[in-house]
Amino acid sequence: MPTWKMEIEYEGTRYRGWRMEHNQKTVQGEMLGAARQLFSSKTEIMAAEDTEAGVHARSNSASLKVAELTADITPRQILQGFNELLPHDINILKLQNADENFHSRRDCVAREYIYRISTRRTAFAKNFVWWNKDKINISEMQKAAELIKGTQNFVSFAEIEEGKRISTNIFVEKAEVTADEDLILFRIRAEYFLPKMMQRLVGNLAEVGRGNLSVRDFERLLKFNTNAAKKISAPPSGLFLEKVFYE
Repeated sequence: MPTWKMEIEYEGTRYRGWRMEHNQKTVQGEMLGAARQLFSSKTEIMAAEDTEAGVHARSNSASLKVAELTADITPRQILQGFNELLPHDINILKLQNADENFHSRRDCVAREYIYRISTRRTAFAKNFVWWNKDKINISEMQKAAELIKGTQNFVSFAEIEEGKRISTNIFVEKAEVTADEDLILFRIRAEYFLPKMMQRLVGNLAEVGRGNLSVRDFERLLKFNTNAAKKISAPPSGLFLEKVFYE
């Protein structure tokens, strides 16, 4: 089966996330709609990361498989064809031939997200930041973020569908908080992420920065199964999938 690897960027504001849902506008749905116009046979498009509602991607990877080609077509022609058909907030950055066995999700070994918190009101980036009006102690946030590294059980931060079997023990390679002028940036790289995990991590880290949670309180959220962490969640506007990694 002809297979390609795609690198995609998109603004998630208008979408219910990546994964196709009935009667919902999704990134995968838009991609498949364009594919139906480009190819005369069945197509499959699978992303490395199923970003959630309102979340953006600077670089998500996807595998494109077409059941049968009726004519020779180059990767460049496919890329141009998609970008002519896709809406303004979805763009194919790269497209290349791939082995028939390539699977964007199973072959992916790590994902990296960045979250942007703005310390001031902004006229130009409302859809891309979380404006936090309170004074934030970045040093305390940095101490809490250090605790995330290594293998942790994120059950307290996740929203797992009933009956779905997935490990909540995840290895985190990187977790850091930095400042860049009016932005506070939280960057994290892990083997995979659980539903709602990122937004709840950021929400609770912000509570540490505000002084409503201590670093020790945050450590308890990581060590014990509790519903307390689920009550605090950052909005999706500031969340970007930065990159996916392969061997």
